[in-house]
Order: sequence, then structure tokens, then C-alpha cells
Amino acid sequence: MQGRAVVMPRRFLLWCGIVSSLFYVAINSLLPPLYPGYSVVDQTVSELFAIGAPTRAAWVPLGGAYAAMVIAFGWGVWRSAGVNRLLATSAVLVMITAAINLYWPPVHQRGTAFTLTDALHILWAFGTVFFMLLAIGFGAAALGPGFRRYSVATLVIIVVFTALTVVQGMRLLYGLPTPWIGVWERIAIGAFLLWVVVLASLLLRRRA
Repeated sequence: MQGRAVVMPRRFLLWCGIVSSLFYVAINSLLPPLYPGYSVVDQTVSELFAIGAPTRAAWVPLGGAYAAMVIAFGWGVWRSAGVNRLLATSAVLVMITAAINLYWPPVHQRGTAFTLTDALHILWAFGTVFFMLLAIGFGAAALGPGFRRYSVATLVIIVVFTALTVVQGMRLLYGLPTPWIGVWERIAIGAFLLWVVVLASLLLRRRA
């Protein structure tokens, strides 16, 4: 008797998007207290899994699990798209964004020399934001005017707070303090997490 491939239900895949955002918030809430001296206000998320960070061992598998859930969500969006090519394109871009996040070249802790892995980490960050913005842009054009306005607002928030993060991040190269960099970065990340939840909720209301 021939075996049959297991096909995950579309609704389960879309729920992975909602769960992934909640999961990311959870690990960003639970791990910082395990890093003595870490400041969510003045330090980046990347520093939680920096080389030598006490939270790196926990973050790496948890971050991989988050990325896997977002890939599953992207597949659910693809299956929901039907003939809507803009939504299908957004789904592919979501999966690319998540695939990049399956592995991050780690940064070094503050006060150490800047190396190739730090440079690659910055490249990964710009790639993630680039595909993230494209995914939101195509998603905005794919659905109704209400979601389009919300997506445009999300794009503006991500661009503005990513720019603030980059400006503060340049200070790291000179060993200077980075006040509020953690807040700016988390606002940008949070905007994407919320966009995923909203998109998943909209698609869950639709018939398969």
C-alpha cells in the first residue's frame, strides 16, 4: 500500500504565525533576566546570543524554532493566496525572511575586536529588514484598503525605528554607549510581529 504525504491544514499553518509572534515576545521577556547586567533599553536583541553571552545556548534553538514557525506561517499564506499573486509573493518573501533567521552569524560582546562574523551579522540584519519590508509591501497591495493602510503604517514604523537603531549601532564601533537602542530595535521588530498576527487573523477568517 502506497504511503500518503501528510499535508498540514491551512489553518494550523496560519496559527503558526500568531504563535510565532507570541513565542518571540516570550523569549525576549524570559532570557534578558538570565544575562547579568543586560539592559533591554540600551542593548540589542543580538547581544542575547553574542559569542560568550550566558543566554546564547538558550537563544539559538529557541530562535531557530521561531524562524521555523514563521516559515510554516508563510506556507500557510501561500496556500491561502489562491490566484492572488501579490499575496503569494508576500508569502514567499515571509519565508525568505524567516529562512535568513534560521542562522545568524553571531556578534561579539561589547569591548571586543570587530571581526568578520560581526560584519556578516550586520549583512544578515539588512537582508532581514529588506525582505521584511518587501513582504509587508506586497501584502499591503494584496488585500483590502484597511489592511493596506495598516501595512503602510507598519512600514513607516519599521523604517523609522530601524534607522534610529542603525544610528545608535554606529556608536558600538567606537565603544560608546547606545542609549535606547534596545527600545528602538524592539519597536521595529514588534511592528513586524504584530503585522504577522494581523495578517494571520485576516486569513483565518476567510474560507480555504
